Amino acid sequence: MTSFLDPLISFVSVHAWLAYLTLFLAALLEAVPVVGSVIPGSTIILALSALVPGGDLKLQWVLLAAATGAVIGDGSAYWIGHRQQREILNTWPLTNYPRVVEESETFFNRFGTWAVFFARFVPPIRAFVPVTAGALGMTPAKFYVVNIPAILVWAPAHVLPGVLAVSAFHEYFGAHHGHPIKHIWILSVVAVAIIGGLGVWYYRRRQNGVVAAAKPRG
Repeated sequence: MTSFLDPLISFVSVHAWLAYLTLFLAALLEAVPVVGSVIPGSTIILALSALVPGGDLKLQWVLLAAATGAVIGDGSAYWIGHRQQREILNTWPLTNYPRVVEESETFFNRFGTWAVFFARFVPPIRAFVPVTAGALGMTPAKFYVVNIPAILVWAPAHVLPGVLAVSAFHEYFGAHHGHPIKHIWILSVVAVAIIGGLGVWYYRRRQNGVVAAAKPRG
């Protein structure tokens, strides 16, 4: 696996723009209703952030790519809901996710404006609250006043764990075992990120299956 990771790191160091584009798209698509329930955006961001300590990616650009993608993704979902109002919640493909839509609406009604902030950190409804906020009449000013600070907290919260973990392990073990240990711990962070993403995906798939089974038939 280390032999596979070495050329990957070399490729990213030469084509860093592709990594930044991937980070941007991962954050953007994770905020899109329905699509965000499938795309493992957080997993991708955590995995790529593990390349920062080695100098292959720059921390400030990783944060900017993730934050910009999230702002555009959340904003796009909000404006779709704002323009179509409540009708959007009763149209395809949102009608395929009645449980999550209901949870998002309940979450919004419970926390009001702050729901936009808190939802940024709750994967099952992260992709649905912005469109719900727009559909239920939240003004653009209120939305962005809460959404942008939430993203400015969310981005470091997703990027820094991978950066700090690889930095700490590289500093400690690298001093005793040499430079190659860096690749081992990058691989470890990537593996944890992938396993975590698969766990979230399986949970969502299972919950959606339960909802589908509970629907009344013809």
